[in-house]
Amino acid sequence: MYLKRIFMLFIVLFVLLINSSVNAEESVYDERMALFKKTEALTQIPWYYFAAIDNYERNIKKNADDEKVVSIDVPPELWFGLGNSSMIHDERLIMFFNGKGKDGNGDGKADPENPEDILQTIGNYILEYGQTKDDIKIALWNYYNRDLSVQTIMNTAKVFQTFQDINLTNRDFPVSISHNYSYRSTWGDRRGFGGLRIHEGTDIFAGYGTPVKSTTYGVIEMMGWNLYGGWRIGIRDIYNIYHYYGHMNGYDDDIKVGQVVKPGDVLGSVGSTGYGPPGTSGKFPPHLHYGMYKDNGTSEWSFDPYPYLKKWERIAKQKD
Repeated sequence: MYLKRIFMLFIVLFVLLINSSVNAEESVYDERMALFKKTEALTQIPWYYFAAIDNYERNIKKNADDEKVVSIDVPPELWFGLGNSSMIHDERLIMFFNGKGKDGNGDGKADPENPEDILQTIGNYILEYGQTKDDIKIALWNYYNRDLSVQTIMNTAKVFQTFQDINLTNRDFPVSISHNYSYRSTWGDRRGFGGLRIHEGTDIFAGYGTPVKSTTYGVIEMMGWNLYGGWRIGIRDIYNIYHYYGHMNGYDDDIKVGQVVKPGDVLGSVGSTGYGPPGTSGKFPPHLHYGMYKDNGTSEWSFDPYPYLKKWERIAKQKD
């Protein structure tokens, strides 16, 4: 009887711990959204641009703190001004030295660690260029000096705008689990066509016509023929990751470049295209080549998708 009570107490504590963790996660997303919308009201710049900039910077950091409300780091020389070597937080002195730091919460200081001050500073920086979509793109390019950074932020903003949410964590497996398929870890294997190179993905073997699906929330950046990948699709997600789908048989009729997708959206079907000029097919068994490429703000590289595929497969089977 005593052991039974101890066991029941353990179960109750475990459930409370899980609920507490979930509530904490929801609260940080709620807090972020409230700040983004407050800054929108003050600057008239749509909230989803602030959300996308914050999300981009969180995902370029090696050891990002997911509980940190705002993860944007404005360079000190930009925040304080080049002559403000003591990094004094007084907004008037910052302005004197041509710094960009702003007091967003009304406490008389422009603090680069304060979420409201950070967002107000970014908002004012963008306003120097204007409020249109093109103005915002120009402001972002001048801030980051990198096309891929601008592209990623604009794509993420488009996703947030579409779903009116920033807590988008659902995932799906890239082929229909109701069809026969098989796969193993093939990332890093040697490939010979077109010269010696490594295999930058996982091959999922399935029959012709097996539906290919989006695994994530994102924007279609690329479609068309590739010498190696045949008919392929590239999707940039909200975590600074590019998802590459190769050797497809064809595309779904509604799919187009610039389209926002969510987990489970059908992109096309499995094929065996590639290794030649447009239309080449049948040089290997039908399969989907699925690759993932991470961007850290300075460079982009391939990494092994296999562990993620195993996790997403479990999620898909639980929902099925």
